[in-house]
Amino acid sequence: MEQLVQQLLDLIKSLQVQPIALLDIGLTALLIYGLFSLIRGTRAVRLVIGVTVLYAVYVLAQAFGLQLLSQILQAGAVVGLLALVVVFQPELRRALERIGRFGSMGWLLAPGARAASERVGAIIAKAAVGLGSRKTGALIVVERETGLTDAAETGVQVDAELSVELLQTIFTPHSALHDGAAIVRRERLVSAGVVLPLSETGVYRERFGTRHRAALGITEQTDAIAVVVSEETGSVSLVERGRIVRDLDEGRLAKALVELLENSPLTAVKIPERVRLPERATQISRNIASRRPRRRDETTPKTATGNRPE
Repeated sequence: MEQLVQQLLDLIKSLQVQPIALLDIGLTALLIYGLFSLIRGTRAVRLVIGVTVLYAVYVLAQAFGLQLLSQILQAGAVVGLLALVVVFQPELRRALERIGRFGSMGWLLAPGARAASERVGAIIAKAAVGLGSRKTGALIVVERETGLTDAAETGVQVDAELSVELLQTIFTPHSALHDGAAIVRRERLVSAGVVLPLSETGVYRERFGTRHRAALGITEQTDAIAVVVSEETGSVSLVERGRIVRDLDEGRLAKALVELLENSPLTAVKIPERVRLPERATQISRNIASRRPRRRDETTPKTATGNRPE
């Protein structure tokens, strides 16, 4: 026993850890942590698990000398590398945007950004809650670091100072722009009636209407923030990075918007990884919607893409 302890002590003494090795280990750990935090809550998690399983199969095939299986996996790896770039394109773009945002150091050049964020958050929160009280559907997208010029060009250019009255006027029922989204950049309303890409996630496709799926779609592809007002229930939802939290009041929504615009983690509102609606509640809401008498103007489909305007 003493001999074993002595050997362990000698082994520890023989290990010489260089400072550069510690730096290398630390940077590698930060890189791995950054990658996992980037894909957390997205579909990329399952893809990473699938790639890990295939790599484990390849290692086992090499260990047991399974030449045919090893060659098939090696050939598939060449095509799979290109496929991963396509599949992970939103996550890769988001990572590069984060690196560019850190390198630009723009936060040092905007001393009044906090006050501007508070004004924008207060205006959007007041307008959204007011629209929700009248059960008027709305979709407001707030631009952050990722430019939304391409999306804004699909709508009507407004370029006006942001105000509660302007937002509520745009989303007035049966107006020309109420079915699309409104894009906000800093303290100005850039465009209205904007057509946004819809989220193709299966659970979202079944449980959410067009407005919520559009909000999820634009936040999955960019770092924008979306505020959605349901036309059916009047509830106000906040969407960020493909994650959604529902039934917000004016105070919580305004505080959450300010924190997100300041690139700070949410403290007032915890955004879950995925919304899981109870099956019973979903069925009840569908029954109520099916029994609700329809007006004559509801028999024609909305101009936005999709079946439900929510």
